[in-house]
Amino acid sequence: MHPGNDIHPSCIIGERVLMGVGNQILPNTIILGPITIGDNNIIGPNVVIGVTGGDSRNPRYDSSNCAIEIGSNNIIREFTAIQKPAYTDITRLGNNNFLMQSLHIPHDVKIEDDVVVSPHVALGGHSHVMRGANVGMGANVHQFSVIGPYSMVAMGSAVVKNVKPFAKHIPGKPLSVNSYAVRKFGLQEIEAEINAYVLEQATPQSSVLKEIVAAFEKLHEASGRKLY
Repeated sequence: MHPGNDIHPSCIIGERVLMGVGNQILPNTIILGPITIGDNNIIGPNVVIGVTGGDSRNPRYDSSNCAIEIGSNNIIREFTAIQKPAYTDITRLGNNNFLMQSLHIPHDVKIEDDVVVSPHVALGGHSHVMRGANVGMGANVHQFSVIGPYSMVAMGSAVVKNVKPFAKHIPGKPLSVNSYAVRKFGLQEIEAEINAYVLEQATPQSSVLKEIVAAFEKLHEASGRKLY
C-alpha cells in the first residue's frame, strides 16, 4: 500500500493515509487517516497518530474528516501521541523536528520546523511551537500558548504565557537569551540586536529579526495570551 517505506508488520495503518517515501514506521505504531506524511520520517515504536482530539467540551466529536499533516525528516519517538484537530482545519507538524519520548501533542497544535521537544512534555490544545524552539523535559504548556521561534523552555516549566523569540524561559528568573539557538541557526551577525530585543525590549532593526518578530507578534495577538 505504501511502497518505498519500511513499515513493521505489527503496525496498523488506517484508511486515507498518504505517505511519501523513505519513512520508517517502527513496531506497534498506529496511524489513522486522513493524514499526509512526507518523506524520510522515523516514527515509533508504539506511537499513536490520528486519534480523536481530547476536547472536554465535546469528547465524542466526529473526527472522521479531521486531518493531520506531517512533513519530512522528522523523528517521532516511542509512546508519543498526536491527535486530530477539533476546531481548526489541521493538526500540523513541519519538517526536521525531533519529538522525543512520551509526548502529548493534542488537537489543533501546530509545530513548525527544526523544533526539539524533550521527553514527557504535554502541550495544551491549540498550542503553536515556532521554528527552532526547544521545549525542555517535563514542561507543561497551557492551551493557546505560543512558543516563539528559537526560544527555549526550561525543563519542568509550567508555561502559562507566551514565550518571545530567542528568549530562554526559566520559571522564577528573568528572561535570558537562548544563545545556543543563535549559534545553531547561524544568526551571530545579529546577536547584539537579538540581545537588545530580548533583554531591553528594543525594536528590531534588521529585516531578518523584523520578519521573525512580526510572525510571532501575529500569533501572539491572535492567541489572547499574556507574554513573559
